[in-house]
Amino acid sequence: MSIFEKFSLDGKVAVVTGAGKGIGAGIAKAFAEAGADVVLASRTESDLNQVAAAVASAGRKALVVPTDVMEIEQLGNLVDRAMAEFGRIDILVNNAGGFPPKPVSHTSVEQFEEAFRFNVSTAFELSRICAPIMVDSAGGGAILNISSVAGQYPAPCFSAYGTAKGALSFLTKELAQEYAPKVRVNAIAVGSTRTDALKTILNEEIEQAMVELTPMARLGEVEDIAMGALYLCSPAASYVTGDILGVNGGLERLNMQMPRAWGGMG
Repeated sequence: MSIFEKFSLDGKVAVVTGAGKGIGAGIAKAFAEAGADVVLASRTESDLNQVAAAVASAGRKALVVPTDVMEIEQLGNLVDRAMAEFGRIDILVNNAGGFPPKPVSHTSVEQFEEAFRFNVSTAFELSRICAPIMVDSAGGGAILNISSVAGQYPAPCFSAYGTAKGALSFLTKELAQEYAPKVRVNAIAVGSTRTDALKTILNEEIEQAMVELTPMARLGEVEDIAMGALYLCSPAASYVTGDILGVNGGLERLNMQMPRAWGGMG
């Protein structure tokens, strides 16, 4: 096998959550270009259909499964649909997640728990369901969690999101130990990446400040994350598990300035 063939996903089936837009859509399209059939999950079917069309244009099959990951019973249905269509699962990408930056004073305990559930519990449950199926149907597999630099570096207004992503990164390491050697589990610590979600808070001044605080002097693009995902989920990374790959422009702190509770900036 040539070095380039090690990045191929020919014959593999990938399940991607949050696949309707942004990073999830980018990963799904990259996997299709690398040869995988893709199971697309998110809440909005029209978004999924657009991504499915891109998968089809790459010559691969796409299965659209509208799914709200916060409804835990829907996760089992997602896996059942994938198995009924393809008979195997090789890759799971837990991409669905998020929570806006908010001061602690404006974050209720219910919202804090919701952030944890959205970013961590859903990934735990899908991983728990998929790992044995990967082994039974394909002999093994790869799980990828989309985490964040916010889970590594503390900053004002990120108590809910940062704590959840920190837990997701540690869950990645825990699952990697339990599922080795047959199922590899890794994560990507994503930095500020141009997605629809980020655009809602960007203006020229905020973007310039973020760029100045990023060593690589730019924001990330969805393709940057997709290429990291392809590496971690392909045979090229067959000796990599329990790793948190930073695809974040070299950040050693968050590049979004937020106010402290009692004056000053983060």
